[in-house]
Amino acid sequence: QVQLVESGGGSVQPGGSLTLACATRGNIFRLNSMGWYRQAPGKQRELVAGILGNDSTTYANSQEGRATISRDDARKTMWLQLNNLNPEDTGVYYCNAFPKSYSYWGQGTQVTVSS
Repeated sequence: QVQLVESGGGSVQPGGSLTLACATRGNIFRLNSMGWYRQAPGKQRELVAGILGNDSTTYANSQEGRATISRDDARKTMWLQLNNLNPEDTGVYYCNAFPKSYSYWGQGTQVTVSS
């Protein structure tokens, strides 16, 4: 059974940094490339960053140069380091398969950027 547990969110001031973690159970990590998604207030969920099985990465334009995604296959864990955060980065961050997500989603982790 798939389980996705996101953590590491918080409230930070503009310019701050956070590192999010995604712990997984089941086969989702072994069978898929993985991604971080964000749902901002009043908006649809969108891809922030993706990492393939060969460790190649892709980022949303808004994150280019400010985010770093990484994974550890042995630990079935993925991270997203967010730097130079701005208020537009506010939202609930989720991890899931990429590019086609599973229908199951974890609870996400809230990131709030404000002064």
